[in-house]
Amino acid sequence: MTSTPSETRPFRLADLGTLVVLAWSGEAPDGGDMPYLLAYSLGDAEGGPEATAAAIEALLANNGLPVGGDLVDGTARPSLPVTLLVEAGQAVLSLAPLNAQCPAPAEWLAAVGERGYAYLVFTTRPWPEGEPGRPVDPEALRDFAGAEETLTAAAHVVLPARSLRG
Repeated sequence: MTSTPSETRPFRLADLGTLVVLAWSGEAPDGGDMPYLLAYSLGDAEGGPEATAAAIEALLANNGLPVGGDLVDGTARPSLPVTLLVEAGQAVLSLAPLNAQCPAPAEWLAAVGERGYAYLVFTTRPWPEGEPGRPVDPEALRDFAGAEETLTAAAHVVLPARSLRG
C-alpha cells in the first residue's frame, strides 16, 4: 500500500509573520460604543502573504474559530480556547500557541468595561500597511477593517473580557 505525500505542512508559528492586534471602539447598531479588536498579519512570513493566510486559517481552525463562518459567541462558550484579558490599559488576546497584546485607548477600555466583551475580527487577509508602532490613519483602518475581503476572510468572535482583579 502506498500513500501520497500530503500538501499540508505542520503548523509553524513563524508562518504567521508579524501578527498585529488593534483595539478601537465605534458606534454599534444599539447606539452604544462597541469595543473592537482586529487581528491580522503583515503577510511578511518567509512564504509570503499566501503562506501567512494559510497559517492564520490553520491557527483559527485549531482554536475552533471558523473563517467566513458564523459569529462565535464566546460569552456562551466558556470552554472556547480563545481569551481576552484586559489589564493595565492593555488588551491581551490568547489562543494556543500564542499571546498578542496591544495598548487599548481609553474609549475602548470604557466600552469594554460597559459591555463586558469585545468583538474580535481575526482575518487571514494580510495588511502590510498596518505596521506596528506606526500610527494608523482612521480612514485606512475603516477601509481595511470594513472591506468585504477582510470580513469574509475572518473569524468573528464575541470575547468576554476578563481581568486579573476578577
